Amino acid sequence: MNNKIEAAMSELVPEPRQKPAVPMKPVGINSNLLGYIGIDTIIEQMRKKTMKTGFDFNIMVVGQSGLGKSTLVNTLFKSQVSRKSSGWNREEKIPKTVEIKAIGHVIEEGGVKMKLTVIDTPGFGDQINNENCWEPIEKYINEQYEKFLKEEVNIARKKRIPDTRVHCCLYFISPTGHSLRPLDLEFMKHLSKVVNIIPVIAKADTMTLEEKTEFKQRVRKELEVNGIEFYPQKEFDEDLEDKTENDKIRQESMPFAVVGSDKEYQVNGKRILGRKTPWGVIEVENLNHCEFALLRDFVIRTHLQDLKEVTHNIHYETYRAKRLNDNGGLPPVTTETEENHESNL
Repeated sequence: MNNKIEAAMSELVPEPRQKPAVPMKPVGINSNLLGYIGIDTIIEQMRKKTMKTGFDFNIMVVGQSGLGKSTLVNTLFKSQVSRKSSGWNREEKIPKTVEIKAIGHVIEEGGVKMKLTVIDTPGFGDQINNENCWEPIEKYINEQYEKFLKEEVNIARKKRIPDTRVHCCLYFISPTGHSLRPLDLEFMKHLSKVVNIIPVIAKADTMTLEEKTEFKQRVRKELEVNGIEFYPQKEFDEDLEDKTENDKIRQESMPFAVVGSDKEYQVNGKRILGRKTPWGVIEVENLNHCEFALLRDFVIRTHLQDLKEVTHNIHYETYRAKRLNDNGGLPPVTTETEENHESNL
């Protein structure tokens, strides 16, 4: 009888799962080399290759009309790169639905070429009923992941796949001084899962320094309470140095309170970018006036490569895994894939 019970119980108890094989750690070799090898030249090799090929960077701007999105992007890259600078008609009416407009430019500095694409979203937040107006934006972002995935699974794929994926989304918050709108929370809640969102408070010169500080703290608190992760996300900090640097940005700088201007004025014998007011010139790159310089350094000078890597390794990989899983583990079949396969046969 006992034998039967034991046999029945053994059938119910699952076999212990085997632990995955852990790769062996590389064996340390004495760092006192006998002579120069040249490992450190890899940095110069990478620099030369980047200078030859250049790189892609795609930035999306989202926010209701009149918050200075186009002006800020022009200020950020010190050139006329926004949609409104590229043949936009001032009499153009606000669209009845959210539209997606992408403008491409090649910017060169110090021999390095950047293929910049600025994606604008006219019509967002401008309607009486803004319910689900974030959907066309999410659809566009996922379409770029799909486009990259289809190129990636082609049998005869291109040596360098064109990258149209959105690396960064600047979300413009209206400087109300009160709290975030339901639309702000709804947008960031949905889109933070698929793209790197950097919140910015637009036209910060409309608030006093005290109002600006209080509003920044209130926005941070609301984002935390609603479980909204903005870039740089805590879970993606790679080491203690990253965590220390990014914690300071998350706790002090975010959201960046900015002022944009592509006009120059003479101040103390220097030409500076700024906005002229009856009481003086607001200097865009002066940290005592606004946080534009912090935003520029963050997006371009310290985190640009990381924005691209998080897009590829986290957001794109999440989309890719889901897409392949939905397809039974098989890559999505396109007409081009089938034609390439037939031609190879």
